[in-house]
Amino acid sequence: MGSMEPRSSRSSSEVAGPGGDATVPGDPTGEAGHPTHRGIGSHGGQAIARAQGPLEEVGPDGVVIHRPGYRPRRLELVPGVGLDRPQLPPGVLEKEAAERLRIAAWRPHGDAEETSDLTRLRGLVAEPETRLWVDLTDATRDLVAEVADALEIHPLVAEDIAERGQRPKLELTGDEAHLVVYAIAYGEELVSSEIDIVLARRYLLTSHEGRWDPLQTHHLRLGPMPLLSRGVDYLAWGLIDSLVDSYYPIFDGIDEEIDTLEDEIIEKVDKSSLTRLLEIKRTLVEIRHVVSPMREVFNQLTNRELGLVQPETILYFRDVYDHLIRLNDELDSYRDLASGILDVYLSTVNNNLSLIMKRLTGVTVILAGIGAVGGLFGMSEAGAALDGREAVGFWAVVAVVLIGAGLVALLLRRIDWI
Repeated sequence: MGSMEPRSSRSSSEVAGPGGDATVPGDPTGEAGHPTHRGIGSHGGQAIARAQGPLEEVGPDGVVIHRPGYRPRRLELVPGVGLDRPQLPPGVLEKEAAERLRIAAWRPHGDAEETSDLTRLRGLVAEPETRLWVDLTDATRDLVAEVADALEIHPLVAEDIAERGQRPKLELTGDEAHLVVYAIAYGEELVSSEIDIVLARRYLLTSHEGRWDPLQTHHLRLGPMPLLSRGVDYLAWGLIDSLVDSYYPIFDGIDEEIDTLEDEIIEKVDKSSLTRLLEIKRTLVEIRHVVSPMREVFNQLTNRELGLVQPETILYFRDVYDHLIRLNDELDSYRDLASGILDVYLSTVNNNLSLIMKRLTGVTVILAGIGAVGGLFGMSEAGAALDGREAVGFWAVVAVVLIGAGLVALLLRRIDWI
């Protein structure tokens, strides 16, 4: 194995942020051609020591991690990022954990425990038969790092959880699977919330924003213990199934809104209808970015021999996969309907414009006939006629012109031009 030379003189501006590539002067790809990253738990901690797969070039300032199917990645040893981060004042993490950490432990002999004590977590992890659910709500990077170290989560997974902004995905790292899914809420606009789930053999970690509360889902209405007693994979199914079920009311609301908008556009075309239609199309695109990748995630989860999902639980995950297929089909239908409504809107606008042009043409025909005949007499004839000095023939011509214009108007009215 090779070794790395310390680069303590590097400034923070030369190192990429979490999850990003770093450019080192004179070495654009990092040593040995590996992209360089900063990451949580990347400094000589339990997570690195127990990371799955060969670790090469372990040195005083970094380590290169190899994972099957992924390009090798270097984790930088940057003070303040990994386990060597500056010590926080006593009690800071414990206070945060009391507000943002939820731990549920189930033991085979029936003893259950729920706590928010961060120091208790390591003791529960040390119990070989205890099943754990660890839930983080709006956790800071320091709390994520502490929990990840206690659970011995791979540093790259911990980094993704802390950094957020991930796409829906399934990432396998040794004996753990990292799932990224999204909760969505729809009012005047669509609001999405990332949920990170780490599934291992003995524990389930969930990290999310405060707008989504797992205890409010219908599968956990009696608490997590009934599901945790059947396995951490079953608890993961309960959370995800409730999440997918929450999509249905949103889809139904969009369906009703599309039907209402279609009726309004057919009856009356205005700018507000077009604005709302474009908002719906944008919302459908945003939902597609969330829902469509989840179908592939569960396709992989139910068709791989992961060892993390019990055979009897795979059936439940396949049910979620079927729901996602149905939702994607409905999403495609809504997108087609929205596109069809836009075509109806444009066609209605064109039809209205054609109707206006027909009416203007009809009026022009009527006025053109009157103007052509009237121009023969000139303005002097009009003055004489008003003085009573014109013969009867003048008035006969005027009567013929007006009667002819009236007949043309009736004809145009009959063919719906005016």
